[in-house]
Amino acid sequence: MDYTSALRLLSRRWWLILLPFVAGIGLSLPTLLDDAPRGFTLQIRYSAAQQPDLLAIEDSFMDTWLASELVVNAFTDWVPSSRFRDELAAQLDEAADSLGGLGIAADNSRSVGVIYLSHHDHDALAMIADAAQVVLAQRNADYFPQLRGEAAQISILDVPWIGTVSPSMSERLRPLLQTGIGLLLGLTLALLAEHLDRRLHHQDDLRRMGIHLLGSIPPERAI
Repeated sequence: MDYTSALRLLSRRWWLILLPFVAGIGLSLPTLLDDAPRGFTLQIRYSAAQQPDLLAIEDSFMDTWLASELVVNAFTDWVPSSRFRDELAAQLDEAADSLGGLGIAADNSRSVGVIYLSHHDHDALAMIADAAQVVLAQRNADYFPQLRGEAAQISILDVPWIGTVSPSMSERLRPLLQTGIGLLLGLTLALLAEHLDRRLHHQDDLRRMGIHLLGSIPPERAI
């Protein structure tokens, strides 16, 4: 299809192209106008160590740091467990229903542990973070016999702050994809309608059929 034929197609079938394109824009508008956060996240960085009198090894600087690293390693496995979540529920009491939307994970680098919390509700996440710090500090002795019934010392390294979850890459690209699909669908419909239309719209249609044009009658002009 040459440039002139493409222009004629657009002039005849522009509405077929425009309808799906406008529909794609309409579907994209709610996403473009929605600036609400997708959720909230929070990190709790902490360090932990056994009580000095519980160390079964000779007291030294390296032994103390090694013991701290082992404690934090153990807590990293405890935090994502169902038992830790049960402790959170007991701490939250009547607000335990908020745990239904909670995402929780843990990691550590040597003797520094990190708890990752995510929730769709800002206030619920703040309340859960407070409960998590209490459980971490006061309930650890019940799960680790190595502590001999004495809770390990917990230090929160910085003040936890709540951040918002940014839209995912798929959410960002969705409006562009919907608009592009609408435009592609419109062009496909226009080409299909042009292919199925057997009417003659221009003298070039006759030439493509191999019919020699002897003359033409111009359209009647208004007087």
